[in-house]
Amino acid sequence: MSTVFLESIALERTLPCLAEPGKIIVVGSPSRSLAEVLPYLATLPNVIAYNPHTASLTLRRRPGLITLQPDRVSITQVADVDEGIELLGALSQAINATWEKREELVAVTASRRAPRPLDVWTLLPRTNCRECGEATCMAFAFALLEGRLRPQACPPLHAQPGMDSQLHALEAMVT
Repeated sequence: MSTVFLESIALERTLPCLAEPGKIIVVGSPSRSLAEVLPYLATLPNVIAYNPHTASLTLRRRPGLITLQPDRVSITQVADVDEGIELLGALSQAINATWEKREELVAVTASRRAPRPLDVWTLLPRTNCRECGEATCMAFAFALLEGRLRPQACPPLHAQPGMDSQLHALEAMVT
C-alpha cells in the first residue's frame, strides 16, 4: 500500500537570486511538516549539509541549491515562476518517493556540513599553475564547490605522483 507523505508544496513567494542576477529564489510551503522525512532525505547523494538539531537540509542542484526545513522550502537559481512551480512539484514527488522507500533506508541522525573552500584547497597540488583556467588553486577550489569545474580540470592533480587519494577525496567531496 502506497502512502503519500506530502500532498504538495505551494509557492509562497519569490525573491531575487543574488547568486545569479536575472534568476529568482522560489520559496514554498509544504502541505505538512517535513521534519519526519528530513532524516531519510539526508541519505540522498546530493546532500551538502544536514543539521538534525535545527531540522535543516541542503541539497545541491545544478544550478543552485534546495534547502528544506520543516515548514519551508527554498530553491535558488530558478529561471521564472513557471519553472519554480514545476520544481516544487518534482520536489514533492521526490519527497514522497523517499518516504515510500524509508523502510529500506537508514535515517541520518548526525550532522553533515558542506565542504568549505579551504577543505578543498588542502587537497589540491597548490601550484597556482593556471592550467585549469583559474587564477589560483583557491579560485579552483571555489569553482569545484560551485560545480563549475570538475577535479579532472586540474592537470597537476593527475600528473603528480601520489595524488590519487586526494583526487578520490575531491571527487567524493564535490559530486
